[in-house]
Amino acid sequence: MGSGRLQHSRAGDGGGVRETGTADKRNKNYHTTQRDAARRGAQIADRRSEESMAEEAAQEQPRPTAPRPIRCIVKLGGAAITNKGELESINEDSLRSACAQLRQAMSESEGDGAPEKVLGMDWSKRHGDPADPAVDAEWIAGMAGLGLDTNFIVVHGAGSFGHFQASRSAVHKGGLHSTLVKAGFVATRISVTSLNQEIVRALAREGIPSVGMSPFACGWSTSQRKLASANASQIIQSLHAGFVPVLHGDAVLDELLDCTILSGDVIIRHLAQLLSPKYVVFLTDVHGVYDRPPTDPDAVLLNEIVEISVAAHDTTGGMETKILEAAVIARLGIDVYITKAGTEHSLRALKGDVSSDTEDWLGTIIRSSK
Repeated sequence: MGSGRLQHSRAGDGGGVRETGTADKRNKNYHTTQRDAARRGAQIADRRSEESMAEEAAQEQPRPTAPRPIRCIVKLGGAAITNKGELESINEDSLRSACAQLRQAMSESEGDGAPEKVLGMDWSKRHGDPADPAVDAEWIAGMAGLGLDTNFIVVHGAGSFGHFQASRSAVHKGGLHSTLVKAGFVATRISVTSLNQEIVRALAREGIPSVGMSPFACGWSTSQRKLASANASQIIQSLHAGFVPVLHGDAVLDELLDCTILSGDVIIRHLAQLLSPKYVVFLTDVHGVYDRPPTDPDAVLLNEIVEISVAAHDTTGGMETKILEAAVIARLGIDVYITKAGTEHSLRALKGDVSSDTEDWLGTIIRSSK
């Protein structure tokens, strides 16, 4: 976006002018002062931390009151719901299990143990289906309600979707003047939004009234990769209406770089700051945070982390980002649970049925000492 850059140009004098008038000198001095002030302002802005910018962005957003407190923000990790070794490949079993557990966590009735008839909401015909979807409209019309506490927000990672397109075009570095970056921006968004649709469909098949929301389409943007604009009004309105918003990491516009990638973990942190959920759950492909890479046979699962210091743990890549964002959330007084998707431990986390003195729960609790 050109408006975010300072461009300086200087016309040659042709060598024929030896002196300038007083007005020209004043004009030159004025513009020099303005340029210096702009440089100083940019330097100061660069030194501002991402955390403080995010907090300011949260404060600037409208805060309509939710019908009841947000219960949980869930992160479906890309490594848990996709096959990362295969381009754009969904781990169907893991995704199905995660969606079924979300429904169980939302259920307002313990039931009598009998199989519950689920109101499937994916009424579209998929390629290869032999017949149109069957919809029992009469039964649905007679339902008193869904029987679900839908005050959840779901954010998912990209996994094997989007990363290939983004890395081949270096979208995260910006520069939409480049044809490769512009094409990569489009390709990345096609990929991540297609995954978002599949996750929404999987949730809908479990009777969860979910709606996909792309940060780019909602007007979220960054400034030098730091969150600058994040209007959550559409998310809050959807919660009011009884829907479960489903967001994802996305390619977005950047005020200084033209474009970049906004991660799902940053989205969760901002929403936690804005909406103050009771707890936050990260569902991953491992049981939690270890004191060293979990592939190491001597790795020890850290059951609870208080006043976390990332430097104290040997973490890399995506897990490091999760821990950094989780630490910010924990400082708000919100417990964060990190555990493996599709296990009894993830179901308990989604229900909020976890405490630090629970010995039979496998996962990591991150909380503030305050």
